Amino acid sequence: MTDLAEWVAENWTLLVIPVAIFVASFVGLLWVRRQAYRLLRLGLARVKWPADLLTRHLNASSLLWSMLIATGLAVAISILPVMWKSIIGKGLWSLFVISFALTLANVISAVVEFSAPQYTLPPRVVSMTKNIVRTAILVFAVLVLLDTWGAPTTPLIFFIAVAVLLLFFAFRDVFPNLVAGFQLSASAPAKVGDYIRLESGEEGYVTEMSWKNTSLETLDEKIIILPNSRLLNSTIVNYGHPLKTASDPFRFYSRTHLIEITGSKAGNLRELADTLKTCPEGVIYYHTHRFLEEHHYLSPEPSNDFALWVGDILGEIVLAEKLASIDTFSFPTLTSLRDRLVSIMEEHLALNHDGRQALEGREFYFMKTVSVIFPTPYVAHDLREFVESVRRISLGSLYYHIFESRLRLSRGLNDFTIWLKDSLDEDELGEEIARLDPYTYTLEGLRSSLIQLIEKRIK
Repeated sequence: MTDLAEWVAENWTLLVIPVAIFVASFVGLLWVRRQAYRLLRLGLARVKWPADLLTRHLNASSLLWSMLIATGLAVAISILPVMWKSIIGKGLWSLFVISFALTLANVISAVVEFSAPQYTLPPRVVSMTKNIVRTAILVFAVLVLLDTWGAPTTPLIFFIAVAVLLLFFAFRDVFPNLVAGFQLSASAPAKVGDYIRLESGEEGYVTEMSWKNTSLETLDEKIIILPNSRLLNSTIVNYGHPLKTASDPFRFYSRTHLIEITGSKAGNLRELADTLKTCPEGVIYYHTHRFLEEHHYLSPEPSNDFALWVGDILGEIVLAEKLASIDTFSFPTLTSLRDRLVSIMEEHLALNHDGRQALEGREFYFMKTVSVIFPTPYVAHDLREFVESVRRISLGSLYYHIFESRLRLSRGLNDFTIWLKDSLDEDELGEEIARLDPYTYTLEGLRSSLIQLIEKRIK
């Protein structure tokens, strides 16, 4: 102890100077740290980020960095042997690298988590981004530490390069979708709940946007999974969120007709009128409503089979015009339509008796319709789903809901109008559809008019 005390007494300046350097540099670094915090808070306030987003991760670390730097300066001017200075210096640098790497990983993770809601990043994308950043920082820190202590880094670099190469080939189809997922999140052309349509024809509600794929639910409740790279390179029409939901969904139906030969025929107007009085309603339907459906491509449409036969075969032009002038869709039942047809024929027969006789082979053959109703895959819960379904349903389904519903419901209204009024409170739109004159449209023209009316209401 005496020798140590004598050495300290003789060489106290060699100890005081390093200590003074440590204290002075530590105090100076604390002042710099305080000013840096002030500037950092001002910068975060300008970009509207919370002040503690970064500072809470830097408080302890910056204090440790100040202490390590001050200690390093003190050791550098001390009288310690060069070998000890080198070892202590490497140790201090290693602590700094480890602390800096951990802090940087935490800061970047905090920034990613804060930015995720702004760019609507899916949780899986956020988690994967944080893991990739942490791994990259860890690898870099290990390389720096190995180089600091003189350990060979070439094998590790070679191993990392091989691993990256293998990952690239193993996930070469994933990386484009991953990058596209980030770009989609940043540009936000669509989000979960939106109804979108791609230029290639796929459309539906966005149900999920992951780091690799985007899922769409179509109107017939099928799921379409699209790679993000395809979504990014497509033109997207975004119709936004669903509209007001109907109290009851509209289910689209269609039907097909089986044609039955009745065996009855008429050679003149009297036979035609008498057979009509007793024939089944399916016969009336076949020669009026189904006739119109078969000739929907004609504009204006001919009214019914009876008018066509009376005019072309019997040559009764005036009577044919009277029969053709009947508004088929104004009658709530087939019986009332039958009564009107028969009354016009009877009025004519009262003045002209039986009228002309059809040539052999040109008689009127009575046919009967047997309808088979079946559901389609289309269901509408709001106007957007409704108009998109109208685009896709068959002409038979359209005819069923627009025209046949008048007979089925005996209300003089179509299914669309009733649903719009009763389930969506869209009275005005329902009335506009009810006022469409079927005689001025082909079925495709009627479909287009329906779509225009509904889209105008949506906008």
